[in-house]
Amino acid sequence: MHVVVMGCGRVGSAIARRLEEVGHSVAVIDQDPEAFRRLGPDFAGRQVTGLGFDRQTLLDAGVDSAGAFAAVSSGDNSNIISARVARETFGVQHVVARIYDSKRAEIYERMGIPSVATVPWTVNRLLRELLSVKVSELWREPTGQVLLMRVTVTEPWVGRRLTELEAASGARAAWLVRFGDAQLPTAGTVLQDGDQLVVAATDAITQRVHQVVEQGPTGGGH
Repeated sequence: MHVVVMGCGRVGSAIARRLEEVGHSVAVIDQDPEAFRRLGPDFAGRQVTGLGFDRQTLLDAGVDSAGAFAAVSSGDNSNIISARVARETFGVQHVVARIYDSKRAEIYERMGIPSVATVPWTVNRLLRELLSVKVSELWREPTGQVLLMRVTVTEPWVGRRLTELEAASGARAAWLVRFGDAQLPTAGTVLQDGDQLVVAATDAITQRVHQVVEQGPTGGGH
């Protein structure tokens, strides 16, 4: 997959190098050509000097063929504008923005753009968003036997009842986030594209949860 990273600071350069290490092609955008030094001599991706929300700069970085876009410059406004251009103008499927103001972050989550504020920030969390990891561990209770997992609803489950996913995986849904709003699911909840679930599971069934989410329902169509 081709990934465009806007911002070549400590986080942006770390993400770019990590993505390249795992086999993705990467283009990095920054206004300051000196910033590209952080990528090191072994970085083989594109280095594009310019503004991350400028159409030609984005095209030079290959945004029209990108599967993911990360806006991780030092400015909230630049990050969110470039993230929206990538999503809305170029149709990039996986877009994430680094937001310093946590109140703003909530607004952008409602727009469907995952954002990461500075306090809970990790490179790994961004990579999960970009590479579309569908199931990840959020929390584990003290005995280590029960955990909460975040599940991104995959295409085969869209239009299916949540109860079907629970039955197939053995997990139990605690809550659902839809368009940035958290809600408690009901017996009649039907899964939609973009839904995020938080499910409770045991160690014994975590692998099954991964398989069921990725592979979809067994036994044919709706």
